Amino acid sequence: MEFVELIKTPKVDGVVLHRPLCPRIEGTLCVTGHHLILSSRQKNAEELWLLHSGVDSIEKKFVGSMGYLTVKCKDFRVIRLDIPGMEECLNIASSIEVLSSLDTITLTYPFFFRPMFDVIEDGWQAFPPETEFGRLSGEDWRISYVNKDYKVCPSYPSAVVVPKSIDDNTLTKSGAFRQGGRFPVLSYFHAANDTSILRSSQPLTGPNGRRCKADEQLLNATLRPGKRGYIIDTRSPNVAANAKARGGGVEPEVHYPQWRRIHKPIERWNALQDSLVRLVEACQDPNSSMDKWLSKLEASNWLTHVKDILTTACLAAQCIDREGASVLVHGSEGIDTTLQVTSLTQIILNPDCRTVRGFEALVEREWLQAGHPFADRCAKSAHSTSKQKFEAPVFLLFIDCVFQVYQQFPCSFEFNEQFLVLLFEHSYASQFGTFLCNNEWDRKKVKLQTKTVSLWSYVNSPEMLRTYLNPLYEPNNGVVWPSVAPQSLQLWSGLFLRWETNNSAEDAAWQEVIHIRHHNKELKSKATKLRRQLEELQREARDANILEE
Repeated sequence: MEFVELIKTPKVDGVVLHRPLCPRIEGTLCVTGHHLILSSRQKNAEELWLLHSGVDSIEKKFVGSMGYLTVKCKDFRVIRLDIPGMEECLNIASSIEVLSSLDTITLTYPFFFRPMFDVIEDGWQAFPPETEFGRLSGEDWRISYVNKDYKVCPSYPSAVVVPKSIDDNTLTKSGAFRQGGRFPVLSYFHAANDTSILRSSQPLTGPNGRRCKADEQLLNATLRPGKRGYIIDTRSPNVAANAKARGGGVEPEVHYPQWRRIHKPIERWNALQDSLVRLVEACQDPNSSMDKWLSKLEASNWLTHVKDILTTACLAAQCIDREGASVLVHGSEGIDTTLQVTSLTQIILNPDCRTVRGFEALVEREWLQAGHPFADRCAKSAHSTSKQKFEAPVFLLFIDCVFQVYQQFPCSFEFNEQFLVLLFEHSYASQFGTFLCNNEWDRKKVKLQTKTVSLWSYVNSPEMLRTYLNPLYEPNNGVVWPSVAPQSLQLWSGLFLRWETNNSAEDAAWQEVIHIRHHNKELKSKATKLRRQLEELQREARDANILEE
């Protein structure tokens, strides 16, 4: 397939670009196989460099011979292009629509991108499962390769961590009893009290109360002698009961007597997408009164979803840290709300996850390797006009929850807000291959590791890493307990309002904070050096006095 066949009008002069909070720019608009580029005549600079994959929808309007394109992006940007000539405008719109929804993944930009920076570390090899799980698990756990050919569970990675006392045959039987083959595996081991967080999908008990002794054996093997565990089900009792009638269900207490089930309902992807659409509509309405704005914000239910996830994660963390009880988390498929809870619980409990590399490892382990379907969930964003299929801002909600914890504990995170924004942007459209495909098996089929560059290679390069470091960071080895009171949660203006409000004063303030912190660090270094010199002089003086005596 040649991209040139899809581009009927590759270049148009005299195009005017309109962006919020920016002056209008006139220049030459170029359409390439992967980008929409506008070069300014005045500055001879590229004022717009937009990936086609980042386009959510296009609206066309014509007045006389002029065409007006409103391009709505997955990162919530809205730009307008004034294009002279109706035919040129139609051709450009048609090209963008086709190029922004390519069905063949190997034709997308990550497979053509060549980095302009020095790749010091291969991000694809930065967090091997053996190293990560070996670092995070205890001596009673082992790495199993029962899923090496992805036949037990297509959405699991080839390597999973399970109790050492459980053999692969038991895992296979448990997988047959769980939806999609997602048998219970280790998510996090809390070394402070030898407890663990497990994740899985729902059991297939069905209306007849089917039982699987291998699954019971697997779960009980994760408990210490005489201890009980908690099963946190992210569905309501009614939803779980309906699932049971369709072949799913819950773990019956009679067969799992050492486990207590708690239902903590979290909305699934259908409701979440609608919530995001309403939130972004509210944020981009310039004519809202205060009452109307607050009403729209509340009606979106976005912060309610954030609160629900934070509350459930705090419950899981309390079971682990305060009660010394292990936790199994699952909903239905175990690929959405389950991952939100297990990963956010680790943010609360594990200080390593609040560092840059620790958070990258968490995303790799709990989202990418765990089989969150990024290709499905992030296919469209808030501006999409097509009928919803599998799209949902599941990962974005997790990132927002992390932001809420970051706001309450600004000195406990090594990374800053822009790092979280970066992850959101690249999960929807990117020149890197990290967030492509739905699971590890899909990524191996298209050879992502050899054909594309990892986002972690870019972020961890020294010149870029500096821009994502939090100048207020002071390592905190304790557990952080975020407040979930409504007064403690806030709209993430740095993400949802960044194209609508001028943040130059806030940016300038942060630059001053960085300057002060660097200056303070230099002064501390000088003080330490002077103190050592003074101690050396005092030591020499004492030695001289001894010789005189």
